[in-house]
Amino acid sequence: MIILSGGTGTPKLLRGLKNVIPEEDITVIVNTAEDQWVSGNLVCPDIDVVLYTFAGLIDERKWWGIRDDTFYTHEALKKLGYHESMKLGDKDRATHVFRSKLIRSGYTLTEATKRLRSSLGVEAKVLPMTNDPVATMICTPEGKMHFQDFWIAHKGEPDVLDVRFDGLDAAKPTPEVMSVLSSEDTIIIGPSNPITSIGPILGLKGIVPILQKKHVIAISPIIGNKPVSGPAGKLMKAIGYEVSSAGVAQCYADFLDVLVVDQRDDCALPDARVVKTDTIMTSLAESKSLARFIVELTNY
Repeated sequence: MIILSGGTGTPKLLRGLKNVIPEEDITVIVNTAEDQWVSGNLVCPDIDVVLYTFAGLIDERKWWGIRDDTFYTHEALKKLGYHESMKLGDKDRATHVFRSKLIRSGYTLTEATKRLRSSLGVEAKVLPMTNDPVATMICTPEGKMHFQDFWIAHKGEPDVLDVRFDGLDAAKPTPEVMSVLSSEDTIIIGPSNPITSIGPILGLKGIVPILQKKHVIAISPIIGNKPVSGPAGKLMKAIGYEVSSAGVAQCYADFLDVLVVDQRDDCALPDARVVKTDTIMTSLAESKSLARFIVELTNY
């Protein structure tokens, strides 16, 4: 089963899915446009939340970082007068140090992620969308800023004028990504932000033409006119999409076959099938329930 993923929403689904089908049967293609170098190390937020979810380490209160992590290094740096843009836990930081050492030694991000999977005991295949640098930049009245600065340092408060993906035009999907996308008939788009989590994956050359030949099922991260979490609503509105499940469908209009929406949503679409279920995943039981529903849709 192949799933396109960003952070938070889709990992909650993966939490359930790994309890429903064998983990080794799951392949996750992950957004890398929110990656950022912090204190000399490459932080890959969306990759790491997926890895930590499969490894059983994810902090499920925040849906980032490692459960029960400490922050001694971050606090020590602060006392020295050094400001980090992200509050990195000590165990989490070890992941970034290991990844960055590999990359400086000549590994690609895909190869480094494979090493991390092995070290963490993750049996699912976790693939970065590209090995090339891509950065999600949010255009605001205060200037252009990296997504992490917008969401963390500025708490998502600035008005959004536009969203751009620096480096995306020159970036290529990895051979591994192209190979797995070609290998299966059904592709799942998880309930992640359609603009900044899934959008960069779709923006890579060659991805949309492949999806147009597949059966694509997407799960909406919107209920009514509000996102379940995160800044998806503000970003969709800035790009010109309606903040609704219908707006999500518009983001995927070139290839979408089935849209899964919450049972409380009244979405109807002219060009894609709409199916309803409970998409809220505040517990493992709810994640497993949605995962079973998706598995049934795919005829796995």
